[in-house]
Amino acid sequence: MRRTMSVVVAGLLAGSAVVSANWPAWRGPTADGVSTETNLPVTWSPTENIAWKLALPQWSGATPIIWGDTIFLNVAESDLNSLSLWSVKRSTGEVMWKRHLSSGNNKQRKQNMSSPSPVTDGTTVWAVTGTGFVRAFDFAGKELWMRDIQKDYGRFGLNWGYANSPLLLDGDLIVPVLHGMKTDDPSYILRLDGRTGQTKWKVERPNRAIRESPDSYTTPALVRVGNGREIVITGADVVTGHDPLTGKELWRADGLNPQNDPAYRIVASPVVHKEIVIAPTRERPMLVLRAGGRGDVTRSHKLWEFGNGPDVPTPVTDGTHLYVITDRGVVYCLELATGKTVYGPQRLEPGTYSSSPVLADGKIYIASEDGVFSVFRAGPKFELLAANRMDDYTLSSVAIKDRHLYLRTAGWLWAVGAKGAQ
Repeated sequence: MRRTMSVVVAGLLAGSAVVSANWPAWRGPTADGVSTETNLPVTWSPTENIAWKLALPQWSGATPIIWGDTIFLNVAESDLNSLSLWSVKRSTGEVMWKRHLSSGNNKQRKQNMSSPSPVTDGTTVWAVTGTGFVRAFDFAGKELWMRDIQKDYGRFGLNWGYANSPLLLDGDLIVPVLHGMKTDDPSYILRLDGRTGQTKWKVERPNRAIRESPDSYTTPALVRVGNGREIVITGADVVTGHDPLTGKELWRADGLNPQNDPAYRIVASPVVHKEIVIAPTRERPMLVLRAGGRGDVTRSHKLWEFGNGPDVPTPVTDGTHLYVITDRGVVYCLELATGKTVYGPQRLEPGTYSSSPVLADGKIYIASEDGVFSVFRAGPKFELLAANRMDDYTLSSVAIKDRHLYLRTAGWLWAVGAKGAQ
């Protein structure tokens, strides 16, 4: 019996080794833009190395999320008033179902109200809209519950519309609402029960930021400190750590807006690696902190800062190097431990960059708004491997599953890689 069980366990372990990780949220399997996939495509075009493509009605900043053979997309429909969640068969690109999320969609500069990316645990998919609706569905498309956050807690007051993707934590949703440009209401953070949609806790997040600087378009991160965990939130000139069970603020670091600039809204999200927190702001300074303090940790837990950080693209790290890409396509590689510049500035294809870089297979993948997908080598020496032109407006970041890249441009969802190998 022992021998039989050993064979069974060995078989299960062997099988799990060849199954690639899912992409359950906008920053992938470990919520940091890193994938362990290998043998990924390097070069492609609209007519080469494409497994399939699916027509989309409008542009979106939302990234495709993937579980098994299912892709979920937040979609602004063709009339631009309606928002939907699409379920797409990953192996073929066939739309399996569409579900209404919200009406009242509108354009806010480059984004519309489909910007937040969905999240999934493989059983339930949760979708958030810029109009404040949160809906949960099973994989067959049955709606499980709905919340209207603005109805419950007041109108959002961000200058460019709500665009925050939620953090999935132990089956619950962490939803930040950090605003101030168009409201005097306080900023707050919610924990919603993933099964019922009920509010488990709601905590205010006070700040002294002025005019547009209270506005934050970021997704929370989760950092492990010893045997515990902390939710990391950036926005309103500060980075804070919170108790997941209660939402209570544990620590706070100032310094994301040292000049008290009234237009210092934050778009790039925090990134964590072990107990290190990378907190971008509006380019400078990007702060790097050690998590786990209590109270004001502005000086005690600051490791280093960088004066050429990103505005919109969230950085990515392999644990040794931190890769920063600015809105203008300028790349810096820094030592994560010290902040020392390894290389940079190195320029990618000219253009504006609003997607976030993804690290996989020893490479960094990043798209410009003009639809140029650059691939450069990870490591201490810059080497551009490809600049793949898809010739379509692009805000979304790359998703990865089973040796394929999934790219979202304004008009299409693309599966990049060999046909029939998904």
